[in-house]
Amino acid sequence: MNLDFLYNMNEGPLRSGLIVLGVALVSVVVAVILHRLGTALVRRIARGHPFTTTATEVAYNSGRTCLILFMLRLVLTGAPDNTPGLTSISYLTSVALILALTWFLMRCVKSVSVTVVKLHPYDIADNLKARRILTQTRVLSRSAYFLIALLGLSFVLLTLPGARQFGASLLASAGVAGIVAGIAAKPVLGNFFAGLQIAFSQPIRLDDVLIVKGEWGRVEEITGTFVVVKIWDERRMIVPLQWFIENPFENWTHTSATILGTVFLWLDYSVPAGAVRAEFERLVKTLPLWDKRVCVMHVTDADQRCMQVRLLVSAIDSGSAFDLRCQIREHMIGFIAKNYPHALPRLRAEVEARNDADALDTVVAGSPKESLG
Repeated sequence: MNLDFLYNMNEGPLRSGLIVLGVALVSVVVAVILHRLGTALVRRIARGHPFTTTATEVAYNSGRTCLILFMLRLVLTGAPDNTPGLTSISYLTSVALILALTWFLMRCVKSVSVTVVKLHPYDIADNLKARRILTQTRVLSRSAYFLIALLGLSFVLLTLPGARQFGASLLASAGVAGIVAGIAAKPVLGNFFAGLQIAFSQPIRLDDVLIVKGEWGRVEEITGTFVVVKIWDERRMIVPLQWFIENPFENWTHTSATILGTVFLWLDYSVPAGAVRAEFERLVKTLPLWDKRVCVMHVTDADQRCMQVRLLVSAIDSGSAFDLRCQIREHMIGFIAKNYPHALPRLRAEVEARNDADALDTVVAGSPKESLG
């Protein structure tokens, strides 16, 4: 058997490549073992700390990838210069390490967001504080995603050969190009800064009840560029973030979800207001949707035909107020129609009495002559 190739491989590039490959495989195994041991140790130490525990779960894969690429980068740094493809492999490993670190940072931000959502559930009755915190968390986390991705891309571009020359050429032609880029990026930047403003000033929050362009709905989602409003009939309205900064809108749950609801009745002047008020108060006390704050009846208007009666009640939220108004309206109309049918709105007309002679003349004047005997 000819073993001359082993002698030729002693000090050649093939020998260096095999050694580097073997060390790289060992480093990958060591990195995986160290990552598992480190994760187990952190979980044991951070037991009872939700943020750290969630981070070890959400960022597990990204952290392992970063550690593996870091160990490979150390191996390539100490590799002999005659290793085949050393320059290309080192460059690709560096780019991959930057992308992995970017991924790791984004997962860390995700872990914080997930932990805040767990600690502040908003599917409860009094969820104003939870919705405020969740809105800030989601908007700020999406802003952090954008900044981390931008930094990661910047570092990757800096590793490209000739990147500085490319940047210098861009600066040289930054006159018209800068204006065009600024105009093109205005909606993106506008929504980005609008998101930050919404996160801190909070004109809207998750699950807020809004009236947007005449539509009633709830804030279902706040992204980095737009807000999803779920309308009462399950349609979705997509509104840019910047719109909420530049346009007026109604927020029915800005400080509290409680709201007043009105029922208007148009009744005849002959209706006994005291009896209607007594029945209204009795009815409201039996309805579970009433929150026991406001129950008032007023005659708010009157014209030549009828008077307007306003029944004012309170409820814990707008949905309950709508159902409560419907129940009150249905019952009160039935009560009045059954007990005081004459009190329903009607059109009055006055007919003057006329004597028989005038009536006969009118008949004769309006009849054909042939019909007269």
